[in-house]
Amino acid sequence: MSVDAPAGPQSATVTPMPLPWWTRGDTNAFFGLSFNILVNVLTLTTLSIAVVKIPGRDVLGTMLPALGVALVLGNCYYMVLARRLARREGRDTVTALPYGPSVPHMFIVVFVVMLPIYLKTHDPIKAWSAGLAWAFMIGVIVIIGALVGPYIRRITPRAAMLGTLAGISITFIAMRPAAQMFDAAWIALPVLAIILIGFFTDVRLPGNIPIGLVALLVGTAIGWIGGYMSVPEVTKAAHDIAVGLPTLRLHLLFQGLGNLSPLLATAIPLGVYNFTEGMSNVESAAAAGDNYNLRSVLLADGCGAIIGSAFGSPFPPAVYIGHPGWKDAGGRTGYSLASGVVIGLMCLLGLFGVLSTILPIPAIVPILLYIGLLIGAQAFQAVPRLHAVAVVAALIPNIAEWATGQIDDALSAAGTTADKVGMDALGQAGVVYDGMKTLGEGGVLAGLVLGTIVTFILEKRFRTAGIACVIGAALAWIGLIHAGQVAWAAAPKVTLGYLFFGIICLACSFLPAVRAQSEPAAESEPRAAEEVHQAG
Repeated sequence: MSVDAPAGPQSATVTPMPLPWWTRGDTNAFFGLSFNILVNVLTLTTLSIAVVKIPGRDVLGTMLPALGVALVLGNCYYMVLARRLARREGRDTVTALPYGPSVPHMFIVVFVVMLPIYLKTHDPIKAWSAGLAWAFMIGVIVIIGALVGPYIRRITPRAAMLGTLAGISITFIAMRPAAQMFDAAWIALPVLAIILIGFFTDVRLPGNIPIGLVALLVGTAIGWIGGYMSVPEVTKAAHDIAVGLPTLRLHLLFQGLGNLSPLLATAIPLGVYNFTEGMSNVESAAAAGDNYNLRSVLLADGCGAIIGSAFGSPFPPAVYIGHPGWKDAGGRTGYSLASGVVIGLMCLLGLFGVLSTILPIPAIVPILLYIGLLIGAQAFQAVPRLHAVAVVAALIPNIAEWATGQIDDALSAAGTTADKVGMDALGQAGVVYDGMKTLGEGGVLAGLVLGTIVTFILEKRFRTAGIACVIGAALAWIGLIHAGQVAWAAAPKVTLGYLFFGIICLACSFLPAVRAQSEPAAESEPRAAEEVHQAG
């Protein structure tokens, strides 16, 4: 992966320079990001109609147009940020941040927020209104997080942030697509081969044809020739095309806000999740050479969620994982807006029902696996070698969260739950369910905490590690990590564990071999190593 060297100290003077609106690399990145967002919008459309039973006319005529407007406005904003950064630093290699509906939140708002209310009331509109209130609260929490985000980013080690991001990317972004690929490997593997060769090597197709477009066309052709797709389904879906214009749905939002308290148990930790994921994505972009203002990013994400909820979308948009991937593909400032405009128009025109019958899913999802591979690799490449252990530590809670979700979904499909099966029975089958669930609760924030503690230990900054342990204990006590809900004394045993961990770190700081090394020297060495790595 190529990494652009950061520019020197930023100047307040705008440097006049020719800055193209579109490059050949933008074409590659455009197709890749567009297919990424396309898969996500198809998924949330299916979930809303098939799981929550929201009428198709409301999903296609209200929810998707609201999301479409957010995609256009959000990606336009991030294009402007990219061009401002490029002019300020006097370079034309800046890549815009990608933006779209958050993947983990799609499943959370459907299965954790809206579905339980639908099952209880059998009223999909009431479930929808609860989703809108939840998305509104997510936006508010992210905006609040923007006030403290830059400070938290300064004190949190890069290994913790990138390791957490890699955990999200490998599990929630890449694993499901990888499984979908092998449902129809004869379609997906040729597509994956084209993407890997085109994006990870310097091999270029004749005429510099966009890799993403070729991959999609090849996969779609194989799918249709092999009988994977069906003409009658396309014809049926074509009858459902309808233009939808975004309209305010404030009555639905206020209806949901009127019964907000049950939603806070998930809205607060997931708002913190959005904030920490956004922070990690900005750090990932910085590691690739583009240092964006975190507060500007978080404020935009928070406002996007609030505005979307007012127009009827319960799916908060956010900066996507994957900036380094689109930078590697050659994307600059134009690809993100073009992707947002194209997908936004598809949302407004109600084309997603037809697209789902034309494009084989196995031909699209390999692009998500590519992002998972790239972000996972970056977590190890963009930190000092010493910190590799901390990256793995930050990965683990997210893997545990994903695995617990898979177990819960499998048991639900069988008409039971982990509690009904019993922990003893699960344990006899080799499933450490309780421990895995506790480890994975609040996985993003838990990954940041564990990655930070391990980084400080590796640097022999034991007192600082002890402070991080105390912070972890406090977060566990109020239920933001390692607990199923926000509550006082939510996870007392985990809290005690973190405190004992901190005591051991503090005790180690008094060992003669450690005291012989001055604290400033212990701090400066890893920071210097990181600065050298970033410069190289």
